[in-house]
Amino acid sequence: MEKMKKKLGFGFMRLPMKGEEIDIAQTCGMVDEFLARGFNYFDVARGYLNSRAETTLRTCLTSRHLRESYLLTDKLSGGFFKTEADIRPFFESQLEITGAGYFDFYLMHALNANQYQKFTECNAFQVAQQLKNEGKIRHVGISFHDTPEVLEQILSEHPEIEVVQIQFYYADLEDPKVQSLAVYEVCRRHGKPVIVMEPVKGGALANLPEAAGQILDR
Repeated sequence: MEKMKKKLGFGFMRLPMKGEEIDIAQTCGMVDEFLARGFNYFDVARGYLNSRAETTLRTCLTSRHLRESYLLTDKLSGGFFKTEADIRPFFESQLEITGAGYFDFYLMHALNANQYQKFTECNAFQVAQQLKNEGKIRHVGISFHDTPEVLEQILSEHPEIEVVQIQFYYADLEDPKVQSLAVYEVCRRHGKPVIVMEPVKGGALANLPEAAGQILDR
């Protein structure tokens, strides 16, 4: 599997803004600094930043840096297809908009029990494997938001899945809504590499609970 140089990725879900517009100059500077310091993993999806993230990624990354200098993940999101026939055109539009040429990782996005049913009915996993066979995807995976039992079902029914992206943050290890530790253990049992999403709660750590703020004010 492609080598991630350092264990930290650059997500295009949240970027610096100037009012309602993405701050392109600052984002380019951040991308350049990230690569200069030896990191090389980037993550994007069509719906991020009101569907502007893929275009911004092309502006700030793929048009400015050699393709072999970075790894890129994009995703098949359930809100952008209704039938199997929709999947390939959507994927091709992602390749065109990002300018990536191919995706190192392509994830079935935000799977839960309901989304998994849709992806299954639309043969999304089979289409992704076809795209991999054509060299347009290096590795097929999933991002996951549900119970360990649902993940067990998905990985049992699709052993071809190569990587799983999960929420994994110490405050969520035993949280009944997230069950990070139990979900991680399912990945381990199936021998799947794990990509951690939002390891610092999507920036939520910057928003202190009221009680913590009172302590700091003393």
